[in-house]
Amino acid sequence: MEKTTENSSTILEVDKLTKVIKGKTLVSDISFTVHAGEVFGFLGPNGAGKTTTIRMLVGLIKPTSGQVLIAGHNVRTHFIDAMRNVGCIVENPELYKYLTGWETLKQYARMHGKISNEQLVEIVDQVQLVDRIHDPVKNYSLGMKQRLGIAQALIIRPKLLILDEPTNGLDPAGIKELREFVRRLVKNEGMSVFISSHLLSEIQLMCDRVAIINEGKTITVDTVSSLLHEHSADLVEWNVAPIEQALAILTGSGAVTNVSTDGERILCQIAPTKIPKIIAEMVDNQIQISSVAEKQITLEDLFMQLTSNQAQPPRANAAKNGVTTDA
Repeated sequence: MEKTTENSSTILEVDKLTKVIKGKTLVSDISFTVHAGEVFGFLGPNGAGKTTTIRMLVGLIKPTSGQVLIAGHNVRTHFIDAMRNVGCIVENPELYKYLTGWETLKQYARMHGKISNEQLVEIVDQVQLVDRIHDPVKNYSLGMKQRLGIAQALIIRPKLLILDEPTNGLDPAGIKELREFVRRLVKNEGMSVFISSHLLSEIQLMCDRVAIINEGKTITVDTVSSLLHEHSADLVEWNVAPIEQALAILTGSGAVTNVSTDGERILCQIAPTKIPKIIAEMVDNQIQISSVAEKQITLEDLFMQLTSNQAQPPRANAAKNGVTTDA
């Protein structure tokens, strides 16, 4: 008999998850928990290990070490019991375009035993596809396909819904619709939602807590509000040119911390009393100063600070454009 470590307030527990392939460490000691009834964001730049981690969460690949518990069940040793509690969509759902939405759900329901039409109708209403559920999937917009994919994931009434880059290809209206739907699931169903996305502004609006990873390691796990409050003190944005010379002055001053750039602006933490001296030095060095302003940090700014090498532009301008999906 399986011995579980289920805690009613913890739906997903990831403990020191590590994956090594051919001597290369893709993920190292990743640890976090997802609580019941929360939206949990999972962030990291390209190549940080997000997709590798998600694949280990749902048993698509085996970890080299560490463990994943879903509703108290170990994914590696009690896979079926763990997966009974999970619905998952990795990027865009794969659907049979020649079927209608209803036929798609009926086909999927057959794989899971006795799922009544009444249950399916309830799920269709949840994902707001009532008016289009009998149309062919080939006529669906990308947003509608996302909702149909989520409907498939909801058939088993999971405790945990995992969405990997669900906003890919959605227009602003579709993104807003998805955000409202996720919050509705949590509020009305008590479900936990684990979501990765490159749209950091949406993560900030949608999530209760986030984990930020970089180079295969956990950097921080906390509530969005706590992270933003902690890192907003004395935050200053510099719009200057040439930016490389300005960076050299800032980093050499000994007065700043958490210096980062996206190649167009510089963010750093600095006491207000130190700013005039640095401005004077920049002027003496003929640096053009467009603006220097105190800034209330956003999740995107924080991501830039935590994942970029100090005083170096992040890979692929991650801070400016958001992160992209792992290979």
